[in-house]
Amino acid sequence: MSRRVRKAVITAAGRGTRQYPASSAVQKEMFPLVDRDGLTKTVIQIIGEEAIRAGVEEICLVTQPGDEPLYIDYFQGMTEETFAAFKDKPWAIEAADHLADFGQRLHFVSQDSPEGYGHAVYQAKDFVGDEPFLHLLGDHVYIAAAERCCGQQLIDLFAQSGADAMSAVQATPEKLLHLFGTMRGTSVDDSPGVWAVDAIEEKPSPEFASSHLRSPGLPTGRYLCHFGMHVFPPEIFEALGHHIKNDIRIDGEIQLTNAQEFMRTDLLANGRYAACEIEGRRFDTGIPYGLMETQIGLALAGTHRSEIVESIALLLAEHLAPLARKQ
Repeated sequence: MSRRVRKAVITAAGRGTRQYPASSAVQKEMFPLVDRDGLTKTVIQIIGEEAIRAGVEEICLVTQPGDEPLYIDYFQGMTEETFAAFKDKPWAIEAADHLADFGQRLHFVSQDSPEGYGHAVYQAKDFVGDEPFLHLLGDHVYIAAAERCCGQQLIDLFAQSGADAMSAVQATPEKLLHLFGTMRGTSVDDSPGVWAVDAIEEKPSPEFASSHLRSPGLPTGRYLCHFGMHVFPPEIFEALGHHIKNDIRIDGEIQLTNAQEFMRTDLLANGRYAACEIEGRRFDTGIPYGLMETQIGLALAGTHRSEIVESIALLLAEHLAPLARKQ
């Protein structure tokens, strides 16, 4: 298997129920946000550009049935009519060129029945072929705290580690375990921030995590939880196919996390599954609070940072003034 990661799979087939009623009008992946460069983009564009910055050449979107034309239309760039309206705005023409380049990298597969996250990933099997690939969630925006973007950090560590698979993780407090797949790992001595994974569990209870998922070196009450970004080998599709064929489900759905564990224990030579910490944060745009938090995170990391900091300071002062008067 080649270790070069040139393909990405982004799952965008969720129904967006937590973002109703807006998600009944437009897919949550097409919600607009102002990115770090000051341009208003869709969520899926921001996520896809993360993959491109990481060196990915081709991107597969796993969509709901019938959504493909909407994405194709968005990523086609400017029509002649639109170009005429923006002919004196070179920044918009440049942005359109980037959109068109993005669109040329895109492939699509449809998840025809909503049978779970793992089932959605499985639909990209033919696109991936026999190569390792970067997998990103279609509603998670990643903001790096380092020069390299989060995806590039993961791909670089994957290449250096010699592992067959690598998942990005973040030390996460116990109270949030119900939101994430969780790993137990042993620190790799010559690779700071990298763990050899020896257990993976989907959204464990605090009691289970305390007994089975504590990673040496982490503070009490902190666990290695999924960051929403992985480099998988093709064996992940064999693991997912096993779960689909045998109807192995969690809460009625074909999940990814237990397929990761099956791959680790049954399919990878010597269980060579690694995890790495990323210098950055993940933001979940699939929930209302997360969407607001994402926009704040992008603004504070972007070209309008000083204006936003000043605005937030004024808003906080206005909000806190009545409380101060009551004291």
